[in-house]
Amino acid sequence: MSAETPLPRAEGRASTPDLVPYDRRGAPVSAPVVPSLPTGLAAAGGAGHAAVGGATSGPGGRLAYGPGDRPRGGRAVQEQQTDGEYRIEGLAHASGTTVRTIRAYADRGLLPRPERRGRTNVYGEEHLARLRQIAGLLDRGYTLASIKELLEAWDAGRGLGGVLGLVAEVQGPWSDEESGQLSRAELEELFGGAADESAVEEAVELGVLERVAGEPEVFFVPSPQQLTVAAELHAAGVPFSAITGQLRELRLRVEEIAAGLLDFTAEYVFQRYLDHPPSDAEATEAAGLVRRLRPLAQQTLDAELARAMRTLATRQLHDHLAGPPPQPPAAGPATVPVSLPAATVAAVRDLVGPAATAEFVTSATEREVHKRRMDTLATGGREEGVG
Repeated sequence: MSAETPLPRAEGRASTPDLVPYDRRGAPVSAPVVPSLPTGLAAAGGAGHAAVGGATSGPGGRLAYGPGDRPRGGRAVQEQQTDGEYRIEGLAHASGTTVRTIRAYADRGLLPRPERRGRTNVYGEEHLARLRQIAGLLDRGYTLASIKELLEAWDAGRGLGGVLGLVAEVQGPWSDEESGQLSRAELEELFGGAADESAVEEAVELGVLERVAGEPEVFFVPSPQQLTVAAELHAAGVPFSAITGQLRELRLRVEEIAAGLLDFTAEYVFQRYLDHPPSDAEATEAAGLVRRLRPLAQQTLDAELARAMRTLATRQLHDHLAGPPPQPPAAGPATVPVSLPAATVAAVRDLVGPAATAEFVTSATEREVHKRRMDTLATGGREEGVG
């Protein structure tokens, strides 16, 4: 075997987990191929980092080039590679990512520049640690732009421990309820055999149920209490469409309340942390405040909801038991004030009493009008007969 073990060129060809070493003439050698390590073993930092991804080295850890990789002049360039150093393929395997992703991170400025040795980029443990930091932040829901800002803060000397602790407090559970899993058969039993596919799809869309990868008959249930409420409402006769519609409306209103509470605490509690990038100690202090104040939001909502439900339910029940409201009296004929001699009013009052005075005057007047109308008609008839 040659004193040096050239490697196939990394650029311009697909990354292969197991690479066949060549001698200086380009012929394969009998050295055993180093298998790629599983991500978990590679992450543990075991021996053989330099060989992860099939990257092999010659005696003394020397790194050489395969056919076509030799620099001009025909001499092979040999560079020392120690434990904890990687070519890009090995770094990809050790970090559980891909060569393409590493290059994309480098283009975005998320990774430090690798060391250049001849025509080879050599990466170190700091690159592996940075890739693991990025993966962890992505899992927490950060965008690449936000991750870049956090890493720049880290590089500037501000620790990320407090910031990540603050993120963990905010993104952690805001309830003591434990999630669970439910089979499709158990789901149908919970809803009395009425959980059809359209209802399941709508529950998944709303996040009441989540599908489990590789297990089509199993669902993850973030809030078993919420699912139980839906089952109880359906058992009481409420159709699925009404239940989901009510949940959508309730969610919008609760999100408005939550936004108001967040604005309130941002103004009166957290403003001193928001007007500048927080230090590690400030982020730790803010995380403690979140931990203390987080239960208060649910306690406040619980108390106010209980008060409102009791008040409105009592009012609605009272209105129902009291029957329909009384109707206003029918409007009588329109009246016009008329001036009468005081003696006349006094005489009528003495005759029929104060309560019946207006009615007596009205009746007497109507009778007189009727009499005169009758006289007019009678007189008119006689005149026509004479003629």
